[in-house]
Amino acid sequence: MQHQIPVEQLGPAGPAMAAAVDACVHCGFCLSACPTYLVLGEEMDSPRGRIYLMKEALEGHLPLAGSVSEHVDRCLGCLACVSACPSGVQYGQLLTPFRALREEQAPRPWMQRRLRQVLLATLTHPRRFRRALALATAARPLLAAWLEGRARPGKRAEGEAPQEVPVAPGEEPGEPAGESPARSRGGELARQLAAVVALTPPRVPPPDPLPPVIPARGPRRARVVLLAGCVQQVLAPEINRATAQVLAANGVEVVVPAAQGCCGALPMHAGELEQARRLAAVNLRAFPADIDAVVVNAAGCGSAMKEYGHLFAGHPEEEAARRLAARVRDVAEFLDELGPRKPGPLPAALRVAYHDACHLAHGQGIRTAPRRLLAAIPNLELVELDEPDLCCGSAGTYNLEHPEVARVLQERKVASIRRSGAAAVATGNIGCLVQIRQGLEQAGLPVPVVHTVQLLAEAYQALPAAP
Repeated sequence: MQHQIPVEQLGPAGPAMAAAVDACVHCGFCLSACPTYLVLGEEMDSPRGRIYLMKEALEGHLPLAGSVSEHVDRCLGCLACVSACPSGVQYGQLLTPFRALREEQAPRPWMQRRLRQVLLATLTHPRRFRRALALATAARPLLAAWLEGRARPGKRAEGEAPQEVPVAPGEEPGEPAGESPARSRGGELARQLAAVVALTPPRVPPPDPLPPVIPARGPRRARVVLLAGCVQQVLAPEINRATAQVLAANGVEVVVPAAQGCCGALPMHAGELEQARRLAAVNLRAFPADIDAVVVNAAGCGSAMKEYGHLFAGHPEEEAARRLAARVRDVAEFLDELGPRKPGPLPAALRVAYHDACHLAHGQGIRTAPRRLLAAIPNLELVELDEPDLCCGSAGTYNLEHPEVARVLQERKVASIRRSGAAAVATGNIGCLVQIRQGLEQAGLPVPVVHTVQLLAEAYQALPAAP
């Protein structure tokens, strides 16, 4: 197919965007893999439909705002379509720069734009996020009471879709995409507040910063930098500690630079590329050169960092960004490549289901490594979910911006876990962990959700130091 996309006007990302559009033959293999298509059943909420819309917008046949933006906004960015595509369409290399183009050339309404700015500015700075989370935890009863009153019969905003109907946010079934009365009358804000209340933990864990260097146990086999992250070090600091313990137990010296910051994944996936570059540039300067790898224990962060070459294309930091991206490894990927030391047994037999985080399975192609690590733990029985790599609905800030679709996917994931008979769930991403844990709690299913490294840390804990 001969494209008419004005590549020269799209900057460094233009050729990749055009290549992704040209590679799509509209075969439809992506439909059954796409979570939003499964939930909404709308062609334009499928990868094939969105590629068509983006092509038409890039060629100037459709405006960036309106229907195009509505459908592209509803994309989770899970990249399941990339795994399913027989033509090798690099959908992510089209989606991310297109979202950036939309934010630049067809800005959102002021209030929506401001809310997104505040959300991204908060989540990407741990101290701000911790303060905001403490405030949200304290205000949770008041917010919950207000939302309960709003949800009573007759309280729903005119035109707002009932919560139990899995339709596009703010639309009635069959309603064309566009600005709905619910959005303009506060329905969207109410839904986002409800999502915040649901995801806010009952307590904020105390900070647990790691020392600047964690020495290897026994002979040193490697020296790595650990990305401390943003959201995870506030919501679950024990994951970083477990990661450092597992790496040290495997003869790895772990460096945790104090000057590091957010990797930029959240703004990058939201199309705020300038903000993403500013944040990522901090780590380009902070991470030492004399290391074997940059180890990441959050799938969304690792996927974004491996795309730094695209993020910085045409910028002075491009070469440094490509060098760093080449050294990024998910913790499961790194341990699997290193050759892990045999772990000890868990205290009691445990049946564990593994959930594939989208940006680990689809974004980075890492599926077998975490399963091998878990299966090597004595007393751990690894079971497969029937939809292991279907998105749980977290997807960065998606569960806050599109809570209705996220809730349907969350419930589908919980049902899959219930059918598995697992006594625990392991995953490799903090967003998935929080989303699935909240869904299980709402369903009254007492199944803990942990990071893969937490189970490994427990298994290595009783072992003596390597000789």
